[in-house]
Amino acid sequence: MNHIKETLQKEIKAKQPNLVEKVATDPWRLHFHQQPPTGWLNDPNGVYQKDGLYHLYYQYSPLDPTGGVKYWGHKTSTDLVHFKEEEIFLYPDQTFDKDGVYSGSAFEKDGVTHFFYTGNVKHPGTHDYITSGREHNTVHMTSQDGFHIDSREVVIDSSEYPDGFTQHIRDPKILEKDGLFYMVLGGRTSEDKGAILLYVSKDLSTWEYKGNLLEERHDLGYMWECPDFFELNGQDILLMSPQGVEQSGHEFENVYQSGSIIGRTDWDTLKFEPTDGFVELDRGFDFYAPQTFLDEQGRRILWGWMGLPDIEPEYSNPTIERGWQHAMTLPRELAIEEGKLKQRPLPEYQLLRKEVQHKSMELTEAIEMIKETSDTYEMIVEVVQPTKSLKVKLSQDVILEFNGEVFTLKLGTSGFGRSKRTIELSELTSIHLFLDTSSLEIFLNDGEYVLTTRLYPTSQLNSIEFSGDTSVQISKWDLEKA
Repeated sequence: MNHIKETLQKEIKAKQPNLVEKVATDPWRLHFHQQPPTGWLNDPNGVYQKDGLYHLYYQYSPLDPTGGVKYWGHKTSTDLVHFKEEEIFLYPDQTFDKDGVYSGSAFEKDGVTHFFYTGNVKHPGTHDYITSGREHNTVHMTSQDGFHIDSREVVIDSSEYPDGFTQHIRDPKILEKDGLFYMVLGGRTSEDKGAILLYVSKDLSTWEYKGNLLEERHDLGYMWECPDFFELNGQDILLMSPQGVEQSGHEFENVYQSGSIIGRTDWDTLKFEPTDGFVELDRGFDFYAPQTFLDEQGRRILWGWMGLPDIEPEYSNPTIERGWQHAMTLPRELAIEEGKLKQRPLPEYQLLRKEVQHKSMELTEAIEMIKETSDTYEMIVEVVQPTKSLKVKLSQDVILEFNGEVFTLKLGTSGFGRSKRTIELSELTSIHLFLDTSSLEIFLNDGEYVLTTRLYPTSQLNSIEFSGDTSVQISKWDLEKA
């Protein structure tokens, strides 16, 4: 153990127990979502499954709920529902990552897990840390068991990136195809345009720059973070989180977005050719930096950070004062159907269901109700006349409303500034939602659209209210607290 790691461990050991006690008393703690034990959580890093065990690594600042220097936290699970918090996996304890072990990914090959991440270094002095003063080194790390680091090396030094870019190049993700390994990195050009840098390797250690996988999309902002590149149902999918996209109608309402592009790759020229536009993955208030992996069942599963950078002053998270901030979304299975990328909650979460409530309603001007008996529940609303209006009120002041043309998510004071998000929609066939104390995930039309938000209620309605011009069939389960 080196001196830097030893010093960091001693500080956490001395300060974290008091913070644990403070966090444990917070009634807004989640019960079946993954959250930090204390402090700050953001991007999922290096998610994978090996020998039946799922590993979730995540950006973590154990002592600072507002961020600070980043570590990699670590959780494991055998069922993707119940998780064990493991020891911190990765510390910023090397000269090439001393100011934070930033986001990255995992790739398993021949029994060895290869991790790639961005080592952050900030130089003292007067810098903007975009064009000067920063190193973003691409680091390769190996582990046999996912708990201990066997080797670590810088494979692309910050000085080796191509000309024409700022110092913002980060977030490596790996794809293997036809015996070669491809790495995508998110980048910001010197002209403040986003780009996806592509590297190729035969051995995961020596990497050669092959140009930009995707560029010249000036409508997609100035920086493309957290790229993910994979094949699904015979098509190539590129995920990324662009910064600087302007709102357009009901789209791109957040300060930053995360989305997908479906296309095909010319593996001779190494260019990704979109067959569709950039589509947001989540239309709620709190979603960013998604990462996918292929599990041992062959499912493409996505995790997202249930948060967003730079949200203030529009909205905020009051848990900061209670010693923690942020969580992961539920893991979602991806599928391409009818040319669209759909996201669905995993069936594993049915393990948490208690006794079901079923009810059919013919809605008129009168308000119909079912009991809201818990602050952790799952509800499915099947809509019989999908072009008719529907309004659902739940929790303290959350409203889900469809007027025949637009679906709206509205929050009151429990949103702490989160007000309204909208989706243009020709029909509403179903609403599938998960409420977990201070989070809400809504899947519309069998996963065609998703909205994720944090909310911080101080009271409950005691009933869920339905009104509109349609008929609905409702199934509702209170959920065990995993």
